[in-house]
Amino acid sequence: MTATLVQSLPEGGDWLYELKLDGYRALLIKEGEKIRIISRNENDLTANYPPIVAAAAKLKAKSAVLDGEVVALDAHGRPSFQALQHRSALASHAIAYYAFDLLHLDGRDLTREPLDARRTLLPKVLKGAGILLSDELKGTAVQVTEAIRRLGLEGVIAKRRDSRYDAGQRSGAWLKLKLDRQQEFVIGGYRPGPHGIDALLVGFYDGTELKFAAKVRAGFTSHLRREVFEVIAPLRVTRCPFADLPHTRASRWGGGVTAEQMDEMTWVKPTVVAQIRFVEWTADQHLRHAAYMGLRTDKRAHEVRKE
Repeated sequence: MTATLVQSLPEGGDWLYELKLDGYRALLIKEGEKIRIISRNENDLTANYPPIVAAAAKLKAKSAVLDGEVVALDAHGRPSFQALQHRSALASHAIAYYAFDLLHLDGRDLTREPLDARRTLLPKVLKGAGILLSDELKGTAVQVTEAIRRLGLEGVIAKRRDSRYDAGQRSGAWLKLKLDRQQEFVIGGYRPGPHGIDALLVGFYDGTELKFAAKVRAGFTSHLRREVFEVIAPLRVTRCPFADLPHTRASRWGGGVTAEQMDEMTWVKPTVVAQIRFVEWTADQHLRHAAYMGLRTDKRAHEVRKE
């Protein structure tokens, strides 16, 4: 079940507020002694996160399906998507799983039960296991928003307390408010540089067309440039995948690609997704001050839209 992006949180007792966690959304599945971690695009992540597997084995259930987020926590308990990406950063971070929903329990399908009823069962299932509970944030919508903004965290999720679990749907019963402007974009090309990549060319799908959004140079180290290059270099194609390139003129913020610059670029099959932070969308629908955060192996490229 997915959330709809909003500009402000709904107010009232019918809504529950939770922290928007900056990690990988995943189902945690326990079937007897067998544990699986499955991403949104159905990749098996089980082997990647042994601490979560060990904790899930202690769940107070013979079988259960949890919905939640795989996160990397720093010493202050703050989630870091960038740390989750890079093994070198994990030495100073702890891998954890935050559960926010319970879909099946000991053979019983709970998806038609109200959210409040499902969450009531969660603490009992998690007790003593080492799987963390995504707690409800108390207060009004305004109080919750301001508190999360002051902490510099990504955002807030609002959910109707009576909502059923509609898998794969964006029903409007779950809403997300982003306070840190970032989203996923599809990589359609790059400008070569000394470490493989000087800049990534990223975009989003509008219907079946891939639209250009930005040239991304910030947020990289030499190591990251080589790492991303190794992933996308084998996907090289001769034809530009962006439907709206070249541009007739350069963007004010340097984000456009003119006809003269097209030959500088290397195009790739648009199947790899990256998380990008930015300041704002410009009038010509490009990103201002875009910075690379990491690759997203849990998102399908064709589902990436402008949020």
